[in-house]
Amino acid sequence: MTGAGGDSFIAAVKPLVDAMGGELLPPDEAGPDDVVLSWEGAAVVAVRLPQLADSLDHILAAMERRKGMPLADLDRKAKQEVVRVLEARGAFSVRHGVETVAGALGVSRFTVYNYLNREKEG
Repeated sequence: MTGAGGDSFIAAVKPLVDAMGGELLPPDEAGPDDVVLSWEGAAVVAVRLPQLADSLDHILAAMERRKGMPLADLDRKAKQEVVRVLEARGAFSVRHGVETVAGALGVSRFTVYNYLNREKEG
């Protein structure tokens, strides 16, 4: 599909695409909503971006891996930090974002809203 430079470029962008929950595919398989990336004047790879709701699930799973435990097992302060990070990443602009996060944290929607409001007051 590519030469050595293109392979290096793909290797460089793969962690970012993985972190977003995206998918790499050959540029000739790109659809109208995919992003084709070029390197040294040639299209080398296409990125299929996830749906926003899928991105939130992917972000939550990655946070669990980093924490080394289910988010629901975190203490209150750690859960508040998770909500702060998710708010900064736009998680609550996704439809059902609060409900999804509340479920992952094992708290009520009301608690998530309290965590969000506490941030705005402090």
